[in-house]
Amino acid sequence: MKRETRIWTVLFLVGAALLAYRASTSTGMGKAYVQQTDGAAVAVKASEAITGTVDFSWSRTVGIWVAAMFTLCIFSFLYKDNPFYKLAESIVVGVSAAYWMVVGFWTVIIPNLFGKLFPAWVQSWAMPGLSSVHDDGWYWNFIPLLLGAMLLWRLAPKGTWISRWPLAFIIGTTAGIRLVGFIQADFVSQIRNSIIPLAVMENGAFDFWKSVSNIVLVLGILACLVYFFFSVEHKGIVKRVSTVGIWVLMITFGAAFGYTVMGRIALLAIRLEFLFDDWLWLIDPAGKRIGL
Repeated sequence: MKRETRIWTVLFLVGAALLAYRASTSTGMGKAYVQQTDGAAVAVKASEAITGTVDFSWSRTVGIWVAAMFTLCIFSFLYKDNPFYKLAESIVVGVSAAYWMVVGFWTVIIPNLFGKLFPAWVQSWAMPGLSSVHDDGWYWNFIPLLLGAMLLWRLAPKGTWISRWPLAFIIGTTAGIRLVGFIQADFVSQIRNSIIPLAVMENGAFDFWKSVSNIVLVLGILACLVYFFFSVEHKGIVKRVSTVGIWVLMITFGAAFGYTVMGRIALLAIRLEFLFDDWLWLIDPAGKRIGL
């Protein structure tokens, strides 16, 4: 056994021993409690368990432990790629794909396809509130049904070429729809938001800092446009302005990247809070276990 493997094995056993000790000595590590309200089980604070009016929830407790184990398996990738990480990754991806497949079936295919083609039949077993009368032009919905059936030919080795037709149609229509949306959101809206007054008047008084902000914004936009203007050779004043545009672009990209990193750090903080609060009961920022 390699020295590195031996060290990590020892650390793993020590961590497991500490975890077992913590679980045996803690008054309720990783436990969840519920209270029956209007026939539904509602999660309550662990401190309310001492009143005797709440019930211990096996399902939620098992869920906490499973989530903690999966979180640790994902964190194990920080050491190196390993079977625990691969197992957790495969289960998470598989469960997510299955979940969204079921959600798509019941929220898209049933109401928007079969509900349009066979409303009375869908109303009888799936959607009681659905009208049993066909809409005008309901027969056009046979086209997406046919395209969907053609997509399934991708599962057959000799019928793969059939699935290319609906796939091309889906990609083309999606690109066209998204193009209009992106033009409206990322192009027209940005132009509209950049048409601002350079001298801002608020309640009859000149707002100096708002005016400076607007001037910097407009000049920064113009400098970026000069950088992307290739009909004129970038030398002299044009080169200096385009250099300012590069700095503006770098600041923008840096701010966007920093925002993304902060979002990921927030996700990490949430997982650590789950481990130390809901699972290990080492912290209690919300005061859920006061009195225990």
